[in-house]
Amino acid sequence: MKIVGVAACTAGIAHTYIAKEKLVKAAKNRGHDIHIETQGTIGTEDALTDEEIKNADCAIIAADIKIAGKDRFKDLKMIEVPTEIVIKSPNKLIEKVEEIMAK
Repeated sequence: MKIVGVAACTAGIAHTYIAKEKLVKAAKNRGHDIHIETQGTIGTEDALTDEEIKNADCAIIAADIKIAGKDRFKDLKMIEVPTEIVIKSPNKLIEKVEEIMAK
């Protein structure tokens, strides 16, 4: 599965990057291709390309705030969760995404 997404927390510092790291690790451990963009106090990093979004199967939004550019994912199945869920249970989240995508 090809997964794209955004990680963003209220401060845009620690939880943003921890959530990204945990999502990437959990998805890759289960054989998925994943690219997560971060949005925070220093702006957007690792920005997703239009091509990556177009070729993706789904989007994961791990955010505690409103993210910029959410409309880019309108044609994808989108899973939205707080960063805390990703940080505490990244493997369970990826399993849940797999279940959602299998339907």
